Amino acid sequence: MKESTSWYLFIFAGLVIFVLLGIHMVIMHLDGILLALGIGYENVLKFNSVFARGKQTFFVVLYILLLGFALFHGFYGLRTILFELNLKRGIKKAVTAILVLAGLALFAYGTYAAVAFYSLQG
Repeated sequence: MKESTSWYLFIFAGLVIFVLLGIHMVIMHLDGILLALGIGYENVLKFNSVFARGKQTFFVVLYILLLGFALFHGFYGLRTILFELNLKRGIKKAVTAILVLAGLALFAYGTYAAVAFYSLQG
């Protein structure tokens, strides 16, 4: 993939994170307003509320999307910072491979956790 395409994806990921975190902030921190409107959760940090959100497809998808975009944005940003050190080509390839593998492993683990929580009986 061209470096400019990766950069545009990095910017796009940042914008998506901004929107998804905005949704998260409204749900988690403006709960009084949402409850007044008849939507939302009472005591958002109580186990019952956390469990109810984790059982909704919307939140599972939201968490997985946020995880994916945040991992890409963070690891690509870290890669860019490391490449500013003028590393040799072989080291750059190794850094890229390590970050890709770490990102994929963390994404798989996070997705598994979200889906496993969604699948809990309760």
